[in-house]
Amino acid sequence: MRKPSAIAGSAAFLILVPGVVAGLAPWLLTNGYGLPLSSSAAMIAAGSILVMAGLAVLLHSFARFAFEGAGTPAPIAPTERLVVGGAYRYVRNPMYVAVLSIIIGQALLFADWSLVLYAGVVAAAVFTFVRLYEEPTLARRYGDEYEAYRRAVPGWLPRLTPWVAP
Repeated sequence: MRKPSAIAGSAAFLILVPGVVAGLAPWLLTNGYGLPLSSSAAMIAAGSILVMAGLAVLLHSFARFAFEGAGTPAPIAPTERLVVGGAYRYVRNPMYVAVLSIIIGQALLFADWSLVLYAGVVAAAVFTFVRLYEEPTLARRYGDEYEAYRRAVPGWLPRLTPWVAP
C-alpha cells in the first residue's frame, strides 16, 4: 500500500474505531461529559495523565502502521510488514492498552464508575478479539517473524526495556 493511502486509511480507522470506543461511547455514557470533574485533585491528575499518555501512544501506534508497516490497523487493509518498532518494542498491543487507558482516565476525571465497567467490557471484547482473530491471523501472515516477536514481547503489560529484533 502506498504511504498516502496508508495514512488516510489509518486516520479514517482511528476516527471510526478508537474514536468511537474511547471518545463517543464515553461521551454518551456520561451524558456528554456533563458531569463535573472529580472532587479529588489526585483523581483529576491521574485521569489527565492516563488520557494524555493514552492519546500519545495511540497516535504514535497508528503512525507506525502507516509509516513502518505500509498499511493500516484495519483488518481489511493490513500492513505489508509486521510493525515492531516504537511502542511495539515494549508491548504487542499498545493501541488497545492506550484505548483502555483513555477510558479509565476519563472515569477518574469525571469520577464516573460506569466508565470503569465499560472499560471492563471493552477489555473483555478486545482480549477475545486478539486471542481468537488477531494472533492467529498475524501468525499466518508473518509466520516465524511474528512468533519470535510474540515470545519476546508481552501482550498487555509493557516490558521495562525495549525489545530489539534479531
